[in-house]
Amino acid sequence: MTDFTLSDLENIVAVRAKVAPDESWTAKLVAAGQRKAAKKLGEEAVETVIAAISDDRKNLVDESADLLYHLMVVLNIAAVPLQDVMDELARRTSQSGLQEKANRQNP
Repeated sequence: MTDFTLSDLENIVAVRAKVAPDESWTAKLVAAGQRKAAKKLGEEAVETVIAAISDDRKNLVDESADLLYHLMVVLNIAAVPLQDVMDELARRTSQSGLQEKANRQNP
């Protein structure tokens, strides 16, 4: 068991985003811009879905890791801290998903 967290990943992405693009895949993605990073995130999302419906546990784990990494890159480029996402998740989980969706329809 590891104590590695998404916050750790966020910090690693932030550090690697600042090096030369020829030294880091993260820096290369950041230099290419949000459009390229978001496209890569979408590709990883599709690969994660395929792994999930294929009942391929190992590939699902691998693709999920890729998906989370690329999400951290996209958030980094957009200057959106992971904490903002976590705060939104906390807000949403303070009620059931069904109630949250119903409240969206009745502002």
